[in-house]
Amino acid sequence: MTTGNPFPTTPSGLSRRNLLGAALAAGAAVPNRLAGPAAAAGAGAGAGAGPASGPETGSAAPGAPAASGSPTTLTFPRPTGPHRVGVVDLRLVDKTRPDPTAGPGAFRELMVSVWYPARDTARYQLAPWMPAAVFTPYAIDAGFDPSAFAVPLTAGRTGAPVLRAERRLPVVVYSHGAHSHRADNTNAVQELASHGFAVVTIAHTYDTWVQFPDGRILSPSHIPMGPPDFAADARSVLDAIDALAAGRNPDADGKQLPAGLAGSLDARRVGMFGWSKGGTATVDTMLADHRVRAGLSFDGPMAPEITTDLDRPVLMMTAENTRADNPDVAEAWSHLKGWRLNVYADGAAHSSYSDVESLIPQLAKILGMSQADLESWIGTLNPAEGAHMQQAYPSAFFDLHLRGRRSRLMEAASPAFPDLKYLP
Repeated sequence: MTTGNPFPTTPSGLSRRNLLGAALAAGAAVPNRLAGPAAAAGAGAGAGAGPASGPETGSAAPGAPAASGSPTTLTFPRPTGPHRVGVVDLRLVDKTRPDPTAGPGAFRELMVSVWYPARDTARYQLAPWMPAAVFTPYAIDAGFDPSAFAVPLTAGRTGAPVLRAERRLPVVVYSHGAHSHRADNTNAVQELASHGFAVVTIAHTYDTWVQFPDGRILSPSHIPMGPPDFAADARSVLDAIDALAAGRNPDADGKQLPAGLAGSLDARRVGMFGWSKGGTATVDTMLADHRVRAGLSFDGPMAPEITTDLDRPVLMMTAENTRADNPDVAEAWSHLKGWRLNVYADGAAHSSYSDVESLIPQLAKILGMSQADLESWIGTLNPAEGAHMQQAYPSAFFDLHLRGRRSRLMEAASPAFPDLKYLP
């Protein structure tokens, strides 16, 4: 059963993690114009603001050629919404949840990133996909020299002021896959922010690669972390959203928030989505907490078995964890008693519902990867359709259920997505 780890063995015998490291070392170096003191210091999405180091719109279309004389870079699809995107990292400590793993008197500690529509972004730096200091051990774990490559940039501007395009911003919480990281669906996250949502991405401590403000870097451990544990983290994040909505700063260190963030969120309009284990955790969170009004699962395996009825909207987007092939998914579906929709991506792999869908086709060109190796990552689904799917469906779903805006994508198949099947 697929659980979210995107690094199984490819047909050629290379692990996907090693293949990723090889590809990056082969040519995905950042141009000098994008490398600055912040990047060298391993600054993440929460780094201090400074002069912009890239184009105002952030990422280019996948596979776009590099500028003449510059190394090849990995890019994300541009967000399609009308708004620029801002992002900030926060450290949360939930003093209602002791963490014996961290020592006596310690409490559950989480890093989150808040993405949002932004204004006056030109002087703020583009945030990297992962902090360089996290990506370094990630690369070393793959067996490659981390100085040989750099981290792709996102469309998010670190610390930019919040744009209030409506009375308050609807909020979406994101939960990553097993042994992954909170940026593993950046394409979908920054798309939502560009359409006026605030999105809070969670790093589930002990099951992720993460850096804390004091310099600590943690990698996935052997500490058991199931979907209910992810859901408990999500509930801690919901408390932080309540605090932000009330105008308070939930950051454990009292970090200065971007202008306009406090008081800008609408805690009455909260949704959640997740990939793989995070998709299961989305349903678990909804069962445990009525503050989440709607949930979307990207190929969640729905294990442990879900046996409780849920009366709020759920969109299940499946690839490998289908109702036909996974009894736990079929069981979960039977307990969805409110609005529900199951869309199946024909030809997709489990990783097609993550940033792998955008990044790996670019790496395949760099490496001269075989078609079989490429398909072992993303299946036979057209990569452009897969990346567009990640943008369009979360936006349509949360528009409908958090804003009341009708979307044809939530009603019937679209010619724009010929490989998506709407299952009865």
